[in-house]
Amino acid sequence: MLTAALYGAATAVPLVVGAAAGLRWRIPQAALAALMSFGAGTMIAAASQELFGPAFEALDAVRAGIALLGGAGIYVVLSHLLDRRAGTSAVGMGLLLGAFLDGVPENTALGVSLGEGGLALLVAIAVGNTPEAIASAAALRDDERLGPRRGLALWAAVGVLLTLVTVGAHAAGGAVSPAAVAVAQAVAGGATLAVLSDTLLPEAYREGGWWVGIATALGFWLAFVLG
Repeated sequence: MLTAALYGAATAVPLVVGAAAGLRWRIPQAALAALMSFGAGTMIAAASQELFGPAFEALDAVRAGIALLGGAGIYVVLSHLLDRRAGTSAVGMGLLLGAFLDGVPENTALGVSLGEGGLALLVAIAVGNTPEAIASAAALRDDERLGPRRGLALWAAVGVLLTLVTVGAHAAGGAVSPAAVAVAQAVAGGATLAVLSDTLLPEAYREGGWWVGIATALGFWLAFVLG
């Protein structure tokens, strides 16, 4: 149980540290765009290699596809509602929502797979989510209704929840069927693809221009190296 808590905390701490950095310092737009596109590259690799790939092997194509589209649909609908209500914080809240939606299945898989390649998944999660947290916090800091303290509290809450998910999944052990984990992974893959196409990459391109494609490819390559 202690090991599961440490693994869960190891995925949460980079999120909170990244959010704190984005809230504390005003990062130049070019550097922020590079971080966002780099994180997008790692998330593309994670969606195919760590999430949908295993789900597609464990499930039939129809069930895997339904779960994938379900995850994408959940994010798109919630992101649309945020766009209408969150105002200037819509981008930051959208990235936080994406981190939570794909983080829960990722950390569930991490908790179940401890001792069976869990370390590789841990590194992939931390590397992929940290730029997302930095970018989200940088957007949230300019929202007068939230402010740095509330923005950091939101990311800290996400970190705590993801740690608890890891511990809970590990404690459940054999009670979590491989099929259930596969469905969760496919849902997370869909949510990841949606946050990339709906929020992360458009915002990175708007701030950084055409060269962000290089940073995206670099993040994609690094994720495969770590995987």
